[in-house]
Amino acid sequence: MDSQNQYCVSRPIYSTRAFEHVNEKQVRETKTIKERLRNSVKCSPKLIPQIIKKFFPILNWLPIYQLKQWLPGDIVAGVTTGMVCALQGLAYSLLVGVPPVYGLYAAFFPILTYFILGTSRHLSVGPFPVTCLMQGAVVLSLAPDELFLYHGNTTGVNGTATLVVNTTARDATRISIATSMTVLIGLFQFGMGVVQVGFLVRYLSDPLVGGFTTAAALQVVVSQLKLIFNVPTNNYNGILSLFYTIGDIFKNIKQTNMVDLIAAVLTIIVVMLVKEFNTKFQKKLPVPIPIEVIVTIIDSGVSYAMDLSTNYGAGIVRTIPRGFIPPRSPDVSLFSSFGGPSFSTGVVSYAIAISVAKVYAAKHELIVDGNQELIAFGISNIFCGCFSGFVATTALSRTAIQESTGGKTQVAGIISALMVLIVIVAVGPLLQPLQKSVLGAIIVANLKGMFMQVHDVPILWRKNKTDCCIWVLTCLACIFLGLDVGLLTGVIFELGTVVIRTQFPTCSTLGNVPSTEIYKNMKDYKNIIECPGVKVFKCAAPIYFANIEYLRDQIKHTVGFNAVRVFKKRNKALKKIHQLIKKGKLKVTENGLVPVAPLGVDNEAFERERDPEQVEGGAQQEVNGGARPAAEVEVQVDWSSTLPVSVRIPKVNIHSLVMDFTAVSFLDVMAAKSLKLVGPQNKHFFSVILSDEIIMKMESMGFFDEVVNRGMLFISVHDAILYIKMETDSENSDDSMAEKISQMQDDKAPPPFTEDEDLIETYDNQHLVSSCTLSTVLNKLI
Repeated sequence: MDSQNQYCVSRPIYSTRAFEHVNEKQVRETKTIKERLRNSVKCSPKLIPQIIKKFFPILNWLPIYQLKQWLPGDIVAGVTTGMVCALQGLAYSLLVGVPPVYGLYAAFFPILTYFILGTSRHLSVGPFPVTCLMQGAVVLSLAPDELFLYHGNTTGVNGTATLVVNTTARDATRISIATSMTVLIGLFQFGMGVVQVGFLVRYLSDPLVGGFTTAAALQVVVSQLKLIFNVPTNNYNGILSLFYTIGDIFKNIKQTNMVDLIAAVLTIIVVMLVKEFNTKFQKKLPVPIPIEVIVTIIDSGVSYAMDLSTNYGAGIVRTIPRGFIPPRSPDVSLFSSFGGPSFSTGVVSYAIAISVAKVYAAKHELIVDGNQELIAFGISNIFCGCFSGFVATTALSRTAIQESTGGKTQVAGIISALMVLIVIVAVGPLLQPLQKSVLGAIIVANLKGMFMQVHDVPILWRKNKTDCCIWVLTCLACIFLGLDVGLLTGVIFELGTVVIRTQFPTCSTLGNVPSTEIYKNMKDYKNIIECPGVKVFKCAAPIYFANIEYLRDQIKHTVGFNAVRVFKKRNKALKKIHQLIKKGKLKVTENGLVPVAPLGVDNEAFERERDPEQVEGGAQQEVNGGARPAAEVEVQVDWSSTLPVSVRIPKVNIHSLVMDFTAVSFLDVMAAKSLKLVGPQNKHFFSVILSDEIIMKMESMGFFDEVVNRGMLFISVHDAILYIKMETDSENSDDSMAEKISQMQDDKAPPPFTEDEDLIETYDNQHLVSSCTLSTVLNKLI
């Protein structure tokens, strides 16, 4: 260690009261709830433009739009992203259970409103497989095929009429459910944005979202297997629905359409290979190869030329009408049927969008407003639902394409919407021969990134086993219980881990690094010494009702005895001593208490009080014959010596306890009450507190009284230790603290300020290294 890299600071030993007096502490201004509400709703002409720009972020970046620098990149990014967005909209509509054309609406309308209201310049707004699957689970459970069966004109083997699904009525019902649910999701998001609760998404940690999306990817794959194999399956939702669907697929595996299966397998292989190529050579390619578009065009041409639907029974899209459907109001009567799933879907869609937005905002040094994003997506989903679309969020793949191809602003999003518009009004019917299995294969191929999250499990296990458990349990819960219940289970488990970690906080015993003010865990370092007669206890968590008992047990373990038990035993011994004095078996002399009759023990641990005070039992009386009544005499006992009574008192090997609460962020009323009972029943009890906020909180709880007052607080652990050392040294030398302080003041130190009678401020007469922590020490003289 370089001997020159040192610092020395000479300063007084500060208690909190001394520090506040010397540095002239100010009274913190506090505002009432009424004043805060008045300030929050206060408006002035200068604030109006800021409020308008806050709710319409487009006014912040559009006036400074750099036409020559940004427009070319936005055009390229918009065209590329628009083609992918249109095809993903067609594919993701299958997850929701509605006709493909409604996926185009979901890929078009949300972009229009987000362009005006969104704060992210790079998000590609539109459908996402996880949210589509969550919404589709509700749609399929409320409108299964079984509700729309009717007897057809053909007969079966046994002569009975075959059952046929009324697809027109079924699709109309599913569209009504999907659009109404989308509007409700938007209302939830808008409401959360208005009341500024965007912070709720913080409870969805990265491990939880990783486990959830991985399980959702598996659910998506299973839901698309029936299209890839082109086999009939029932619609399941809830517990073990994934396995029921797999069972139906294997049950009907003999009905597999080989044309659809071959097309799907080839699509998955080609799309994944080209995407790997795009990733590997992304710096050399001007734009990523739009493989989904190429595969879709090729399959549509082959299917139309060979008439795969008629000749081979392939499942095709069949109908994509041109133009738009007139807007419709949602069916409010259905809201009660999917209130819970709508809320969870809205939270998940927002969590996905804001996490992706923050990634690119950090990359480009921009700011994303979480609450405004809630409002933007809420209005976008309401608008989209009224125009027959389904829930919109974003996708990392589309956003990556839009950003990597040169997109600078949401102008790229508008251009991608124009591409989708072209498909809706013109190109749509050309995609009618497209095989559904190819759309399903495109969905599966785009889930590779989600499945790759499995590699995070061993990494999390090495870094933090708790986060690994959250990931695994959330994933398993979503697989076995369904996405909505599984997500709720994961959140509860995640919050449970937080509670457990605060309920059983990390506690340690600190020791001093010689010749420094540094205190570290005794278990972690060899060259650390423990101050004689002093224990330094540190708690690294909030203190509240759930962990106070554990904290008290840890303190008992640290000090080596039960403070309450010691207190009771000493009181019991004192009562017996007083009884012996009252009976005349003990008498008070100048040399202490001595037995009048042999008691088997001669104890010299008792000393007469020089200024005895009145105690319970009556007025103080004069000493007659050298003896005093026990009820009227207070005695000081050396509890380490042998006592003249038959009471076994636990040994107390320390005289002081320093409690370092520098890591305590909050405490409650129960904790404040309990802290008064955890100290050793001996000379000193110190407690280190992190901030003035904690002291203010303890004052409001009535923690301080005549015995425990603010004059017993210290700035740091080192100040407390030095104060203890000075006090114990003065007691051992029979020199009063006041005399020692007076001598120090005469020699060097500045005159102290006026203090209460219960506190004498002390100053160190030597150079000492100052503590670098902003902590305080609670000192209770018992």
